[in-house]
Amino acid sequence: MSKARLEAFSDGVIAILITIMVLELHAPEHATWAALIPLWPVFLSYVLSFVFLGIYWNNHHHLLQAIKHVDGRVLWANMHLLFWLSLIPFVTAWMGQNRFDAQPVALYGVVMFLSGVAYFILTRSLLALHGRNSVLATAIGEDFKGKISPVIHLAAIPLSFVAPWIACALYVLVAIMWLVPDRRIEKTLVS
Repeated sequence: MSKARLEAFSDGVIAILITIMVLELHAPEHATWAALIPLWPVFLSYVLSFVFLGIYWNNHHHLLQAIKHVDGRVLWANMHLLFWLSLIPFVTAWMGQNRFDAQPVALYGVVMFLSGVAYFILTRSLLALHGRNSVLATAIGEDFKGKISPVIHLAAIPLSFVAPWIACALYVLVAIMWLVPDRRIEKTLVS
């Protein structure tokens, strides 16, 4: 099967998720700078989630550039990933509206962890389809960031109940790790 529909559908879903998140940013009633101050937790959680969705979109795009086709297993693995990503607007809003309280921060970590697991499953499904000697397999290599990110998210979940800000710092750490572009696939495709 062609990968074009999977790519177009995924792009559309991620665009909708970003739109849903921005709709949670409600303008204050008063036209003063002071009226914006109570919105900082909602805005910070939006920025963090926007970055994560951007990271997933970017890496998903690169992943699909390194493959030739998809099968039913890949389609379902991709839907699994989109399911977890579709929960990001909810946990983002809950975390921001509750000023980074423990339970919303922990649930945010659960969704981030399961999104990472789903992305790993999608990658493994593509590797199984295209083989160990494929461009994708060469590009992925050891995938240190892909393996350590879910571990950090998993560690942040129980930390949320002790110190939510430490958990949030771990989420930011993962985002920073991925903000540095992962050029493995680009380099492999150019070679």
